[in-house]
Amino acid sequence: MKFDTLAVQGGEFKDERIGNVVTPIFQNSTFTNPNYDPDAYLDPTTGKPFLYSRWSNPTVASLEEKYRLLEGSEKALAFSSGMGAISSTVIGLAQRGKKIAALRELYGQTYSFLLKDLARAGFTVDFYSLDELNTQDINFDSYSLLFLESIVNPTLGVADIEKIGKDCMDAGISMIVDATFATPFNQKPFEFGASAVVHSATKYLGGHSDIILGVGGFSKTVYPDVASVRKSYGASADPFQSYLALRGIKTLGLRMVRHNESAHRIAKFLAEHPRVSNVYYPLTSEKYSGIARRVLRGGGGMVSFDVKGNTADARRFLTKLSIVHPAASLGGVESLATLPVDTSHSSMSREERQAVGINDSMVRLSVGIEDVDDLIEDLDQALRAL
Repeated sequence: MKFDTLAVQGGEFKDERIGNVVTPIFQNSTFTNPNYDPDAYLDPTTGKPFLYSRWSNPTVASLEEKYRLLEGSEKALAFSSGMGAISSTVIGLAQRGKKIAALRELYGQTYSFLLKDLARAGFTVDFYSLDELNTQDINFDSYSLLFLESIVNPTLGVADIEKIGKDCMDAGISMIVDATFATPFNQKPFEFGASAVVHSATKYLGGHSDIILGVGGFSKTVYPDVASVRKSYGASADPFQSYLALRGIKTLGLRMVRHNESAHRIAKFLAEHPRVSNVYYPLTSEKYSGIARRVLRGGGGMVSFDVKGNTADARRFLTKLSIVHPAASLGGVESLATLPVDTSHSSMSREERQAVGINDSMVRLSVGIEDVDDLIEDLDQALRAL
């Protein structure tokens, strides 16, 4: 089955005795135990009947299977948030006595987790720039894993995961890819040698700005370790949130076609605007467009740009918008705009932000599914009001 068919039909929990068309919400904390029914549904993490929802839950397991089919992974897990997916995966795959390699240009909370939280746990993390990972032959022999974003937040550089995946396989280490911006519609990192792929399902997978959730796809080799960490750390997904994600994913392919087309057009519009100094978008980037066309199916729905002026000018721009809503997060049906300096990367110092290419007047725009002409008109009037 192809993408949209899998998005609608894949993974659904159906019981012929009931005749349910969609997966129900199993709002259970606990289940019958022991359960000797030979036809009992099984917890995928244990291969035994469901016991406790921190371990697994039928609604959550349905989401995991739907996502697994779209991602093309051998196994999948759902988590309480995107950061729950990231932290559980990294901790599950990290090895004592070996360092962790990571992309420097990361979402601010991920960067803080790797830089500070893992240091307190006794792990050493070495950071490499996107250009270093894309172009240099790095010796990964002393590392247990490499963590990166396939489309960088918020500067939208593109990781050459084809080249990087080969480097990791040659060194025998795990490549963990945060593919939130790409989504399984635009990219399948397992085709490039990933051992694990994580997403903030809060974003495009849910698609409606109404859940906090994470998902991850895994090879059979690494799956048990991550599942164990999820259970121990309590980063398990909630069944009601999972139900909303199941509903949202069904339209992921349809939404991504619109996101891809509208964002590309808006990036071209902004590149010609007199009040914009720089535009960042995978398919229009002089440095990354070649990589993007090789490892991505589409450019995605995110566009970043620098307003001419300073942070105050960028903040004033946000107040002039009427259709685009000033808010953090991304990937919903509605268009959102935010300043990384105030939200996603506010935990970083100005020097740290500048080192990874985040300017003080940068705006990160999540292009929704509204009519693109209306969005362009709104952006234009807000910029011209400065």
